[in-house]
Amino acid sequence: MNSLKIFSSSTEKESLGHKFRRKRFSFLFENLEALCKEKEKNNTLPVKILDVGGLQSYWENMGMDNNPNLDITLVNLAAEGAKFKNISSIVGDATNLQNIKDNEYDVAFSNSVIEHLYSFENQRKMSEEVKRVGRYHFIQTPNRFFFLEPHYLLPFVQFLPKQTLFSLLTKTKISRGHKWDKDYAKQYIDEIRLLTLKEMKILFPESKIYKEKFLGMLKSFTAHNF
Repeated sequence: MNSLKIFSSSTEKESLGHKFRRKRFSFLFENLEALCKEKEKNNTLPVKILDVGGLQSYWENMGMDNNPNLDITLVNLAAEGAKFKNISSIVGDATNLQNIKDNEYDVAFSNSVIEHLYSFENQRKMSEEVKRVGRYHFIQTPNRFFFLEPHYLLPFVQFLPKQTLFSLLTKTKISRGHKWDKDYAKQYIDEIRLLTLKEMKILFPESKIYKEKFLGMLKSFTAHNF
């Protein structure tokens, strides 16, 4: 693995984040395969997946585009033009999926979204909604106490005062090799609220926790009920 890219964005195939993402997806896919067999036996295929806050590029990168056994719906504040037969996109709010019925989907899925909701109250609302609309859920988020903050690719900056972080982002190129736009930096700093394992267990008290570790440290965790 290229040492310069190891801590790049998870969209970079050589990055540590991408490696963990693929391993995590392998765990998810094992459960999706079991669901497919169950639904095939009952003649109720495809498996319906609601991806809360996700992009079709995630499923494309995981090789799930045009998979006839999976019907994937992306829900975001703005719809994304879908280019695959098994992927569609709708407009919705992760904290209030009012147009979706209870257990309408087989799986409610979300990857690194719940930490973008500004407050613990909004995170609680999202947790309740994904548990309501999906028979199963699979909700991943980075660990607040992991040494590297994944959104800025900087160590321990999640513990800095917001104004100090703002100055680092907008006055230096230390984060991702460029100075951030001031409005974008402010909005990003306001929206990111990383979760602890204890908080995740509060949001998903009856769920199992899939843990990802790096060098013995907890990098991220996923609440699921498979």
